[in-house]
Amino acid sequence: MTDSVRLYRPAKATSDVPVSGQDVRLLGWLAAVGIGTAILIMIGASLVRQDWMYPRLAMPAVGPPWELHVPVSGNAVTVALWAAALLAAGGLVAGLIAARRGARGPLRLILLGAAVAVIALVLLPPAGSTDAFDYAAYGRLALLGHNPYVASPIYLRLTEPRFGVSIPVRWQNQVSLYGPAATIEQYLAAKLGGVSMARVVFWLKLWNGLAFGAVAIVLDRVLRSNPAARLRAHLLWTVNPLLLWVLIASGHLDLLAAAAGVIGLLVLGRQPEGIRPQLWRAVAAGALIGLAADIKIDFALFGIGLIWALRRWPAALLAAGAGALAVLVPTYARLGKPAFLALFARSNKTTQDSVYRVAGLISQNYLIVIAAVLFIAVAALLLWRMPPGDRLRPALRPALAVSAAWLFVWPYQFPWYDAMIICVLVLYPASRLDWLVLARLTAATIANMPGDPSGVPGHYLKAFDHFLVHGMAPLVLVFCAVWLVIMAFTGQWGIKPTDSTQQAGMSGQASAVGT
Repeated sequence: MTDSVRLYRPAKATSDVPVSGQDVRLLGWLAAVGIGTAILIMIGASLVRQDWMYPRLAMPAVGPPWELHVPVSGNAVTVALWAAALLAAGGLVAGLIAARRGARGPLRLILLGAAVAVIALVLLPPAGSTDAFDYAAYGRLALLGHNPYVASPIYLRLTEPRFGVSIPVRWQNQVSLYGPAATIEQYLAAKLGGVSMARVVFWLKLWNGLAFGAVAIVLDRVLRSNPAARLRAHLLWTVNPLLLWVLIASGHLDLLAAAAGVIGLLVLGRQPEGIRPQLWRAVAAGALIGLAADIKIDFALFGIGLIWALRRWPAALLAAGAGALAVLVPTYARLGKPAFLALFARSNKTTQDSVYRVAGLISQNYLIVIAAVLFIAVAALLLWRMPPGDRLRPALRPALAVSAAWLFVWPYQFPWYDAMIICVLVLYPASRLDWLVLARLTAATIANMPGDPSGVPGHYLKAFDHFLVHGMAPLVLVFCAVWLVIMAFTGQWGIKPTDSTQQAGMSGQASAVGT
C-alpha cells in the first residue's frame, strides 16, 4: 500500500489547474480501498457460492473449480454484494478523478492485483449469473451430436440427470441465441470437461480469463506513452470490480466477443493521413471483428468503424470484408438455418424482457420498431457530434459511437453488455461519457445481484430488490440515454483541447498491434 500512496501523485505539466498532491494521494487511497474491498467481497461470495446460489453444482473430486462450505446467509451475501458494487463504483470514481488530475497510478500493483483477482475468480464456481450453465448445456448438446439451435437443455435434464441438475429451470426450454463461434467454444469446453458441469464451466471461465488478460496487456502496450490514459484504461477495464464480477466471476461470453472486436480495431495499426493500411492488417481486422460477430452478432457494429477507417481504400476494404466472411460463412453454413434464425429469436426475446416496457405501456409489436428508430437517430447524432479522439486510429470513434447508441437506447439490458462499450471507451479521450457508462454499469450490476434465478432469498429484501430491478435501474438507464443525447447536442463532452491532442498522438511512440 505504500506504493499506492507514493505513486498516486500528479504528473508534472499535465494540467494548468493547480492540483494538491495530498488530494491526489487521498483519492488514491479511496480508490485502493474501494476497489480492493469490492474485489475481496466478490471473491468471498464466489468461494461460498454453493451455500447461497442455485442451481446446485456437483463439484469434481479434484478441482478446479474449488469451493468452501461455510454456513452463510443468502441475505448477507446479497447485501454484501450490493455494498461491493457501491464500493467499486466509489473507488473507480476516485481513481478516475485522480487520473484526470494527472496521477500516475501504481500500475504494476494494479496489474498484479488484477491478475490475482482474475485467477481466483476463474478457479471458483460461477457466481452472479447462471448463464455459464446454459453455455455448458449447449456445448454438451453439441458434443452429443445435437444442434443447440434446435435441441434445448431440457433434453439433458431427462437423459443426464447428474449434468442436467445444474441447468437453470428458467432457461431449460431455450435454444441457443448465440453465434456459431460461441457454440464451437462451448463444444470444446464440453469435450474437455466431460460429464462434469463444474469442469465444463471451468474451461469456459478460463478462456474468459485469458481474453480479459489479453485485452489488458494490449491496452497497456498501446497506451504506455500516456500515463494518465494508461491508468484510466486499467481502472475502467483491468481492475474494474464490476467488470470482474459480470465477466469473470459470472463467465459471460460477451468478454470473448469484446476481446476479438477491440483487438480487431487495433490491429489495423496507426493510419497517418493518406497512407493506406497494409492489406494483411485489413484481413486480420476483418477476421477478428467477424469472429466477434460470430460469437455475438451485436459486435458486427464494430464493422462500421472498420468501414469508415478503410473507406478511401477499396482494396483494403474488400480485404477486410473477405476476412470477416471467411469466419462467418463457414460457421453459419455448418450449423445451418436454425443458427441464422436465432438472430431473430434474440429480437423477440428483447421485446418480451425489456426493462423499458413498463406495465405493458409499449406493446411488443411496436417496441422493437421504436428502439430501432431511436438507435439509428442516436447513432447518427453521435457520429456527427462526438469529438474526434485518436486521429491515427479512425476506426475507434465510429465503433464507440455506434455501440454506445446501441446499448444506451436498446431495450434489453444486462451489465455484461457494457463490455462492448468499455473496451473501446478506454482508447478514447476521458470525457463525461465515462461517468455515464460507469453509472449504467453500476446500476445494472446492482439490479442483477445476487444473480440467483430463485431471486433474493430473504422476504424482507424482496421489496427493495423489486425497486432496484424495476425502479432504480430503468430510471438510471433512461437518464443516461437522455443525458448522452443532451451532451451530443450541446457538445459538452468535457474534453479539453489538450486531451484530444494528447490522445491523437499517444500511439505515436507505442503500439502493441500496429506501427
